[in-house]
This record gives sequence, C-alpha cells and structure tokens, in this order.
Amino acid sequence: MSFRKSIGIVHPRAAIVLHDLLMTALAWWIAKELRYALDPAAHLQFARLEFPIVLAVQGVIFGWTGLYRGVWRFASLPDLWNILRAVVMGAVAIYVALFAYDRLTGVPRSVLLLYPFVLAMCLGMPRLLYRVWKDSRLALFPNHGGQRVLIVGAESAGEALLRDLQRDSRFTVVGFVDDRLSLRDARINGVPVLGTLDQLPDVAREAAVQMLLIALPAATTTQVRRVVELCDGTGLPYRTIPKLEDVVAGRAQINEIKEVAIEDLLGRDAVELDWSAIRENLTGHRVLVTGGGGSIGSELCRQVARLGAHSLTVVESCEYNLYRITRELRAAYPEMIFNGVLADCGDGVAMRHLFAQTKPQVVFHAAAYKHVPMLQGQLRAAFRNNVLATRTMADLSDRSGVDCFVLISTDKAVNPTSVMGACKRIAEIWCQNLNAHSSTRFITVRFGNVLDSAGSVVPLFRDQIRKGGPVTITHPEISRYFMTIPEASQLILQSAALGQGGEIFALDMGEPIKIRDLAEQMIRLAGKKPGSEIPIVYTGLRAGEKLFEELFHPLENYTATRHAKIFLARYRQVSWELLQAQFVKANEAVAEFNEDALRDCVSGLLPSFRWSETAQPDNVVSIRRLEPGGSV
Repeated sequence: MSFRKSIGIVHPRAAIVLHDLLMTALAWWIAKELRYALDPAAHLQFARLEFPIVLAVQGVIFGWTGLYRGVWRFASLPDLWNILRAVVMGAVAIYVALFAYDRLTGVPRSVLLLYPFVLAMCLGMPRLLYRVWKDSRLALFPNHGGQRVLIVGAESAGEALLRDLQRDSRFTVVGFVDDRLSLRDARINGVPVLGTLDQLPDVAREAAVQMLLIALPAATTTQVRRVVELCDGTGLPYRTIPKLEDVVAGRAQINEIKEVAIEDLLGRDAVELDWSAIRENLTGHRVLVTGGGGSIGSELCRQVARLGAHSLTVVESCEYNLYRITRELRAAYPEMIFNGVLADCGDGVAMRHLFAQTKPQVVFHAAAYKHVPMLQGQLRAAFRNNVLATRTMADLSDRSGVDCFVLISTDKAVNPTSVMGACKRIAEIWCQNLNAHSSTRFITVRFGNVLDSAGSVVPLFRDQIRKGGPVTITHPEISRYFMTIPEASQLILQSAALGQGGEIFALDMGEPIKIRDLAEQMIRLAGKKPGSEIPIVYTGLRAGEKLFEELFHPLENYTATRHAKIFLARYRQVSWELLQAQFVKANEAVAEFNEDALRDCVSGLLPSFRWSETAQPDNVVSIRRLEPGGSV
C-alpha cells in the first residue's frame, strides 16, 4: 500500500481519536473547575500524572467499547449509547486507577460524578453538529443534475432511501407523497411532503418528476396493488425497495432499488407459522427430499437446512439441477451432512440402497411430471413417474420405519380432467390408504400454481414480452390460484407438523387470478401497453385443461385446522385389496407398454374420470365458496 493511501486511511481516524482525547482532558479540567468553583476557599490542583492516567484509561475504554467504529456523518442513537457507556465506564476505571496511584489525593469524589456528564456533552455535541451541518448542506445545495425522483412513502424506509439518494449524483429527490395526516406540509431532511397517494399523478406532473420510487416495505399486497395502479396512471417508470420478509430472509438488501415484480402484486401477506412445531418435526432429523432440484423441492431443501436438519438427502434425476442445489447448500450449510443422489425415484433398486444407507426419518416427495398438455399423450410416462415412483417411495418409507412421508400434490388431482391430474390423484389414493396399514404418517399436501416456478406461465409470459409478443393465453376467462415458492414450501412444512397420518391438506390459495389480468399486469410492469405494444392472442383450451381449478372434491368435506391457511379434506377410502390388484395390473401394463390396459386401470381406480380431450369439470368447489365444515 502506498504512503498516500496509508495516510488517507489513518488520518481521519487518528484525528477523531485526538479530538476525543482532547475532549477528555477538557472535560476533566471543567469538572474540577466546577467542583472548586463551589468552594472558593479550596485551591485547584492537579497531580503530576493525573492527566496522563485519565487520558490513558479513558482512551482504552473508548477503544474497548467500539466508539470509533461509528462514522460521524451518520451519528445516531447507537453512537450516543456508546458514548454514554464509555464515559460511565471510564469514570469508574479512572476512580480505580487514581485511587491506586495516590488514593485520589486532590480529586474530590464529586469530580467523578460531574466528569461523565461533561465528557458526554463534549463528545456528543461535535458529532451531532457535524451531522446537522452535512445534512443541511445536502438540503440547501441538492444535486440538480440527476434524475428527478418522487418517493412514495415517507416512513422510516422512505427517509433512509432519501439519505442514500442524496449521496448519489444520479438522482434528485423532489419530494414525498404519503397518506398520513401528521405529515401534511412537513419536510423530511429538508425535502417536502407534497401530497397524498391519491394526488400522486398531479404531484408527479407539477413537480416534473422523471421516476417514482416506492418505499413501502411493510405494505400489504392490497396496498402495493393500489400504489402500483396509481404509478401506472402517471405513465412514469417506477421502482420499489424489497419487502421486509425478503430482507430478513436474505433474498434482498435494505434500500436496494429493484423493478416491481409480479410476485409483489400477486403474492399474499406474510404467512404466520408455528415454527416450534416445525422445528420439532425437522431439527436434528434425517430428511430426504425427492425432486430436490426443482422449484418447490429446492426451496424445501433450503428451509429444511435452515431449520437445522441433521442430514439432508436430495434425490434428483436432472444432473444440472442436482449440481446447482448441491453447490448452494454445501456453501451455505457446511456443517450439515448432505447427500446428493442422481437417480430416478422409480428405480426400486437404487431407492432401496439409498434408504438402507441414509435411513431417513422424514421424506418429502416432490418429484413429479407436471406439464398438463405434454402428459396428455404420455400416459405411460406420467403413470410411471407420478404413480409408480410415488408407490416405490411410499412403500420403502413404510418398510424402513420412516416417521413422516409427505406427498406434494396438486389441485389438478381434484375432479381430474387431465392425465397428469388423474395420476396425481391415484398417487394420493395409494398414500392415503397405505397410511391405515403402516406406522408411518402419510400426509398429502395440495396447492395450485407457484409463481415463477419452472415451466409455469410467469417465465413464459416474461420471455414472450421480452421478445415483443404476442403473449399467448388459452382462454379469456381462464383463472388459476397462485402462491409464492417460499410460501408454498413453508406451508408444506407446517402441514407435515400438523398431520397425524392419512390427511389431505389443501393450502389456502386466496382468490383465483385471471390469466388475462396476469398477462396485462406483466406487460405494464415491463413498461409496455397491453394490446397495442404487446398483443395478446387467445389460442383455445388445451387437452385436459380446465377453465378454473378446484381445491376439494364435493365428497371431500373439509374442515379448518389450527393454521388459518391450511384446510383438511376428508379422504375417500378405497378397498385395499382392490387397490393392490389394480396396481399389479398397472405395473404389468407399464412394463409391457400396454397403454390400453393402463387406461383400464386408471378408469378402474377413478370411475368418474373421462378421457375426453377437452373435458370440463362438472363440479367446482373452492375454499372461498365454503365455510369450514360445510359440504356440497
């Protein structure tokens, strides 16, 4: 390092240390002057080593309490607390040192009481005045060369964002908008609050704003939607800062400016979980996750690792997905025992070997084919992967004494009209009925579409918009339930903790979202106009596709659980002997590639299932249309 660089680093800190030592000497002298001013007959005197002892002891205390880790420019309450702590501890240490030196000769006890108050003022006032001076300079001489910005939200996040932007030459903050009455005509760090949220379009036009920044990290999804609609109405570009839960989870940085994502508008409020029950079910346990490289599977792995599992085994058939999740988890949780296994869950030999080696206590079976139109003409592949592989994992869990087996299912298994849905429903039936013949708790969790998961509509639309369109939708009225990947994964973990065995848990997916509305909102978020700049084309329903999904079958009377967003469906029992016989036939049909026989097996297990290419459901049951305990 060059001499010049060394000076640049050492000099400011050395100046602060010198300042504080001078203030220490001044405070000690003032404290003694004040004491002796009360007694004119007494004679003020200092011992020969009195000042060196005071400075040495107080300097050590300053360093030990971390007083010099703070920066004067950002002096705040934590720095004040450090000062108070340092001066009180310093007074005590000085008392001990001077007593050991000359038994406090010439130092009245009242000096030691006055000294910390005087020193706190001498140290605190310069820091406060320096910050006020720097802030007033920014307010009086703002940078007018940058992009003119209006901040939506004048709470602590907006104020912190303002401070960051005032140090960035690219932006000039012209004001805030906020709905709080107490902020009408107020100024925050010299920047005015120009109006309410409803006045946003007028304020933006009158102040010649060039960009809007949304600083509402604690806002609900409904509030965010309202703000985004107002921002859309201005025709200006807008950005936001991350939500608090994303910052806490480490997915984003505080005051990081980012584009508004579709998850911000379609996601729901933060999920309240019983983490004690979840930890009891997972912490210190051996966990196996199939499909651990997929969207849901990988997030399950992250949550399980974060909760302190003893070991985590990930089964994944995609080499790249396994490599990616392995690298991530080993870097983030080096202390956890991790096993990455490249294998097919339907490979009985490989799975028996795996269970014998790892002896899992909890199994999350997330591996499955899920693309509805593709599987419509791939019955054997769908049945082999979604049904027989599930049976392999469930049976091995039973024989190996696994405590809990969780099947990740889908709302498409309800009243299925597709091969994919029918296969997932048969997998549910096997796990539900196996539960009655096993000590393992078999639990099924159903939910709908997951935002931004692999193969979902969101990345498809994003890609189509990036290419200039058109955005393709199958039907103008088609709707789906959506939730975020972390929310779905956390509710799966909660369901595993709630389940006693044999249950079907359905996650509260909120209100269904029209795919047309989703596409239009994504186009607007990209700064384009739906229809004119990015066309929307309707292609017609695909084979096996429904207009809207269901969460419960009419015969599955459901009840509420201890968790507000998890519902319990009553499962329908099937003759165990009949079920086993049908599975034997289906297994033979798969082995012989006899799809006609396999169709017969599916029809035998699901008599109500119709093989129509575009069948629509006769009955639609959703959480929002029923009260807990109700029936149809």
